[in-house]
Amino acid sequence: MGIDAPRVMLLDGFGIRPASYASGAAPADLPHVVQRLVAYLCLSGRLPRPALAGHLWPDASEGHAHGSLRSALWRLQKTLPGLVLACGDHLGLADGVRVDVHELGHWAERARDPRSRLEDVEVPPAGLRGELLPGWYDDWVLLERERLRQVRLHALEQVAARLAAAGRYGDALEVAYAAVRAEPLRESAHRTVVRVHLAEGNVAEALRFYDRFCAVLAEKLGVWPTDLMTQLVAPLRARRRTRTAR
Repeated sequence: MGIDAPRVMLLDGFGIRPASYASGAAPADLPHVVQRLVAYLCLSGRLPRPALAGHLWPDASEGHAHGSLRSALWRLQKTLPGLVLACGDHLGLADGVRVDVHELGHWAERARDPRSRLEDVEVPPAGLRGELLPGWYDDWVLLERERLRQVRLHALEQVAARLAAAGRYGDALEVAYAAVRAEPLRESAHRTVVRVHLAEGNVAEALRFYDRFCAVLAEKLGVWPTDLMTQLVAPLRARRRTRTAR
């Protein structure tokens, strides 16, 4: 499909943005059954028809599931011909089709790779926002949604640490706070913020953020931070107590 390949978007809702669009209904007009077919192929890759039909229509008889798959494929080909191709008994996205979830995954892989350059792990928009297919409650969506949430959060924390190590403290804080906003009770994200403050020499900011996190944990969960968190600020608190006692 080359430069005219469409981009399928699954974060923040389903959508398809073609570079060129010849005819047919707008992407938003795709029936939900067709959206489910495209989304499943985006997340699972090329699959044999029986497996695809069984996953998408698990409660239907085999004959009905295969009929529903044929109908969905016909409607898709009528609207966006060439988006999904058949190879023998297998179905998959055509070569060159871009998917925002794949782009997020590629970025997370670069973030985990210590050999990647810092400029190659700059946080893309998909790394900062977007839940997978909000409002969809299929089991396969729920499982993948949680996996992607964890992938994004770990990658954000890793990028923040790398930015701090490079002395880019403002950028590091922005990325670390993105992880905190995504999951306000995630301790590792809060530890990342504290580490960045300490690396920049902002002791008061680190202690203030730690105290705020302690209050949130106590209010929401009735627990205290782990030793991994408290050990970050323990030396600072010890010095503060020593100075107060003098």
